Amino acid sequence: MSVAKVTEIIASSPTSVEDAVREGVKRASKTIKGIQGVWVKDTKATVDNGEITEWRCTLKITFVVND
Repeated sequence: MSVAKVTEIIASSPTSVEDAVREGVKRASKTIKGIQGVWVKDTKATVDNGEITEWRCTLKITFVVND
C-alpha cells in the first residue's frame, strides 16, 4: 500500500501557462522525489499597460511518501 501527499506551490513564467506549470514541476522535482501528478488549481496573469507580462499558476503537486 502506498501513501501520497499533496503540496501546493506557485510558479510563474513570462511566456505561457504551460511553461509556468512545466517550470514549477521541474523546480519542485529538485527537492520532492516521486512526483506522480500535478493539478493546476488556479491561473492568474499580471498586466502592465494592457499587456500580459507574467503568468502565475497555483499548482498542487502529488507525490508518493516513502517509508
